Amino acid sequence: MLEKFFKLKENGTDVKTEIIAGITTFMTMAYILAVNPNILSEAGMDHGAVFTATALAAVLGTLCMALFANYPFALAPGMGVNAYFAYTVVKGMGYSWQIALAAVFVEGVIFIVLSITNLREAIFNAIPRNLKSAVSVGIGLFIAFVGLQNAKIVIGGSTLVSLFSLEGYNKVNGVTASFHDVGITVLLAIVGVLITAILVVKKVKGNILWGILITWLLGIICQFTGLYVPNPELGFYNLLPDFSAGLAIPSIAPVFAKLDFSGVFSLNFVVVVFAFLFVDLFDTLGTLVGVSTKAGMLDKDGKLPHIKGALMADAVATTAGAVLGTSTTTTFVESASGVTEGGRTGLTAVTTAILFALSLFLSPIFLAIPSFATAPALIIVGFYMLTSVAHIDFNDVCEAIPCYICILAMPLFYSIAEGISMGIVSYVVINILAGKRKEKVSVLMIVLAILFILKYILL
Repeated sequence: MLEKFFKLKENGTDVKTEIIAGITTFMTMAYILAVNPNILSEAGMDHGAVFTATALAAVLGTLCMALFANYPFALAPGMGVNAYFAYTVVKGMGYSWQIALAAVFVEGVIFIVLSITNLREAIFNAIPRNLKSAVSVGIGLFIAFVGLQNAKIVIGGSTLVSLFSLEGYNKVNGVTASFHDVGITVLLAIVGVLITAILVVKKVKGNILWGILITWLLGIICQFTGLYVPNPELGFYNLLPDFSAGLAIPSIAPVFAKLDFSGVFSLNFVVVVFAFLFVDLFDTLGTLVGVSTKAGMLDKDGKLPHIKGALMADAVATTAGAVLGTSTTTTFVESASGVTEGGRTGLTAVTTAILFALSLFLSPIFLAIPSFATAPALIIVGFYMLTSVAHIDFNDVCEAIPCYICILAMPLFYSIAEGISMGIVSYVVINILAGKRKEKVSVLMIVLAILFILKYILL
């Protein structure tokens, strides 16, 4: 039955591989269950209700991806856009979170229309193959950078970023941390990277997942021996699951279907919708381009066979997520961790969705996995995606320079969308000025470049 539905043999995979890949994807993105409620609660939303909405949106979106496209990609409320929702739209512009949810809903409806009309698919296909490989590389560096930050191996400093030091960490964050909270977690993360790397070298099945679990176990051992001392005030929590509050699922009622369309006709509302639309569109396209390129899912023309279903899943998830009570639901770049483990079909996505559903009942276990344990997975996945650089034609400078700009922009601007934006604009400008407009630059690429430039001018 599974073979027939998901076409496992046709995609060169099996049930065991898909399940391990799904578990790995979940483990690397389970942090959203803790982070999203914390961020959206800053906008005045109920913390417990947002937790439930986050899990349900992830379940729904990921199942849609499996059913609509049979792809191993997972969806959940996205990072970055949730901060824009809470800090810019609500706290900065003064909108209520109910109006912000309405903006997300409108964005989702527009996405559905765009997906039906094939415009999003056309944009994906218009991106040149070399630039698609560059997106994969850029996402790899971006993921690795996120992992390094999550582990506190890289911190802020006088040079914008610097290697961890206890003194530097305390100075930047204005805290008094010690070796027994932040220091030991940095060390554990580094050990975790080495352990995961060895498992990769030895070709151990499920190496990334094992890397996460082993690093977490080492942390628990350190807690028992007193090397690690939880410090909740600084964000360093007990590494053991806490079942003191039981297994009750928090009520979703405080945020469910609380959309307020009273500000829909204002200019600022249109700007907010456009901002949500832009970030979600190009974050999703970037993730699909990068991860599918690395997984070898593109056909000989550089197109993703079932992209329409994947984009529709994203659009439906965003719309439904707004009704559930959460910010934009999007395809997660952490899906690359499952793809790296061999995930190639919707069975990987279904596995991830099941785990998100279980997380509603077993949240203490999943929320106990610390960021220093998942950080090594992100860093190693970054390495895997970086290897796509070999597919870029560096002999054609008109192709290579925009690819370079795209790769550089993603980690430095901390945005997949900005990386694609910079890549497309530079690709169009360089090739037109080099006299290669007819042979290399499509009309759609020119339109996209103009829209990106206008975005920088007007927003």
